[in-house]
Amino acid sequence: MTTPHTTVGAKVKNFFGRLDPLIVLIISAVLVTIVLPARGEFAEHFSLATKLAIALLFFLYGARLSPQEALAGLKHWRLHLTILAFTYAVFPLIGVALRPLHLVFGMPLYLGILYLTLVPSTVQSSVAFTSIARGNVAGAIVSASASNLIGVVLTPVLVMIAMGGSVTLSPKIFEDIAIQLLLPFVVGQLLRPLVKDFAKNKATKLVDRGSITMVVYSTFSAGMVEGIWGTVRPLELLGLVVLAVLFVGFMLWLTRAVARWLKFSDADVKAIQFCGTKKSLATGLPMAAVIFGGANLGLLILPLMIFHQVQLMMCSFLAGRYAKQLD
Repeated sequence: MTTPHTTVGAKVKNFFGRLDPLIVLIISAVLVTIVLPARGEFAEHFSLATKLAIALLFFLYGARLSPQEALAGLKHWRLHLTILAFTYAVFPLIGVALRPLHLVFGMPLYLGILYLTLVPSTVQSSVAFTSIARGNVAGAIVSASASNLIGVVLTPVLVMIAMGGSVTLSPKIFEDIAIQLLLPFVVGQLLRPLVKDFAKNKATKLVDRGSITMVVYSTFSAGMVEGIWGTVRPLELLGLVVLAVLFVGFMLWLTRAVARWLKFSDADVKAIQFCGTKKSLATGLPMAAVIFGGANLGLLILPLMIFHQVQLMMCSFLAGRYAKQLD
C-alpha cells in the first residue's frame, strides 16, 4: 500500500537520482564552505592538494590521448581562433556594452564585471567538461592553455584599453601553467604505453569531478575568509548572481550557434562551448593583484568569483546532459 510518506520519499529519491553527480558535489562543496571554510594552515595544504589533483588530471589527459590526437589538436587552427575570439573579443565587447550597469551596481562592481570579461578562459574545468561531454579534448587542451598563455600579455593590454589601469607583469603565471598543466600532460604522453588503460577507465572521470569540487571549495573558502561576500548588500549579490546566470546562458547559446554556423563537428562545438564561455578565477585573481595592486580588490573580483561558481554549475549540468545523450 502506497502512503503519502512513501510517495514523497520516492519523489525526493527520484529528484536526487536525476541530478548530475558533479552538481551535487559542487553544491555540497559550497554548503561545506559556508559552515567550515578552509583557513590558515589547512587552507595552504588544501590549496597544494588542489594543485596536485589538477596536475594528476592533466597527466591522465596526456595518458589518454594518442600522439596522433594531440597533434590533430595542435593543427586545428580554426577551432583555436574561434575560442580565442570569444574569449578576447566577444566577451570584452559585451563587457563594454554593459557599462550602463554602473547605474545599478555602482562603478566599483561594474569595473569588476568588466574585468571578468577580460581575463583568460579556464583550463582545468574547460577541458574537464569537454571530456565529460565527450567533445574534442585535444583541441580543448590546446585552446584553453593557449588562452592562458596569451592572456598573460593580452589581459593587461585589454585592461589598459578598457579600464585605463597601469600594468606590471610577472613571469610566474607562465611558470605555473607550464609546471602545473603542460608538464603533467607531456609526462602522461611519454608514459602512455604504461598507463593508458588505467587512464581510460573511471579514473579520469573521478579526478575530473574531484578536482573541480576542490577548486570550488578552495576559491569559495578564500572569499568567505577574506569577507568578500559581506562587502555588498544582499540585493546586489542576488543581482550579480542573476546577471551571471543570464551571461553564462547567453554565451553557451551564442558559442553553440556560431560554432554550428561555421560548420564545426559536434565534438568541436562542445569544445567551443566549454572553452569559449569560461573565465578563469585561478588566473584572474593573481592578475588582478598584480595589475591593480590590491586597491578595492574585493569588489573587483567579486563578480568574477560569482561568475566562476555559476559557470561551473551550469556547464556541469550541460556536460552531464551531453554525456547522457551518448550513453
